[in-house]
Amino acid sequence: MKNVRWITALGGYALLMVAARFFARHAATSFSDVMFTRAFAAFALLFAPLWFCGFGAAEPLARASKVARIAAAAALALPYFAFSFGTPDFYWRAAVISIALPVLLAAFVALTDLPPRMTWRDAAVLAIIVAAHFMKWVNFWPAPAPAVFPKLFLADIALYSFLVGRRLGGMGYSLIPSAKTLQIGFREWLFYFPIALVLGEATGFIHFHASVLRLSSVVAAILITSLLIALPEELFFRAIMQNLLERRLGRYGGLISAAILFGLSHFNHGSPFNWRYVLLASVAGIFYGRAWRAERQVLAAVVTHTAVDVVWSLWFR
Repeated sequence: MKNVRWITALGGYALLMVAARFFARHAATSFSDVMFTRAFAAFALLFAPLWFCGFGAAEPLARASKVARIAAAAALALPYFAFSFGTPDFYWRAAVISIALPVLLAAFVALTDLPPRMTWRDAAVLAIIVAAHFMKWVNFWPAPAPAVFPKLFLADIALYSFLVGRRLGGMGYSLIPSAKTLQIGFREWLFYFPIALVLGEATGFIHFHASVLRLSSVVAAILITSLLIALPEELFFRAIMQNLLERRLGRYGGLISAAILFGLSHFNHGSPFNWRYVLLASVAGIFYGRAWRAERQVLAAVVTHTAVDVVWSLWFR
């Protein structure tokens, strides 16, 4: 079974990289051939932890000693070096940050044997990652690096810190699909959809526009949304945050708290404080949390999140 799992992981990763290279090559007209190669290599390295840990790659690392687990976090800096090293845009300050941030955060939760419930150390690591995102502390990737690079870098740090460093149980970080997982994901989307229609129309957040799209456009939207938006966000807000909050506040307290925090993370989309987006995202977060909680599988939440975002972006934005 392990061989099949790894063949699936490697084959899926190869197919995704081929698709990513095809779409990126047609979209990235401002890249020279050399910079495109560097950017693509950096993207492949940034996405690899999120993908392969979903097939069990973190298990051997999690069994290693504390020192080994902390030291291995430095490998998360490789994408920055792949993109910038040897160019005029390489800066040692950024290189030090790209190494130190994952190592220090992993060490902060790995050096002490923490209880299953949320501790102040967990809250501190999560707060630092949120601050790094909104304060743009890791936006050191030189132009024309894609805007998604800092988000993927922080997602890698969060994943490694809690899955490998802290060895947090119950995350359900698996990308191996099952009929049950897909059923739960689409079920929660169906529950949320009529609520979103009513709230969206009442607040003026959604605007329906009928359109017939090419299949390639729909497939691209599904791949980009699921892998670059839904997966990092559901990892952070459900597999880590809701997981920890449940142990402090109970099932419903954790669900609602994580959903509200998820909604608030969208406050600056399109205006200084987009209350409509915050409201709809908070309600959506309840259904993403329900999807994750049903079987404690992050993939179920990713399915719900992807369905919501794709339908909204293609027909209701």
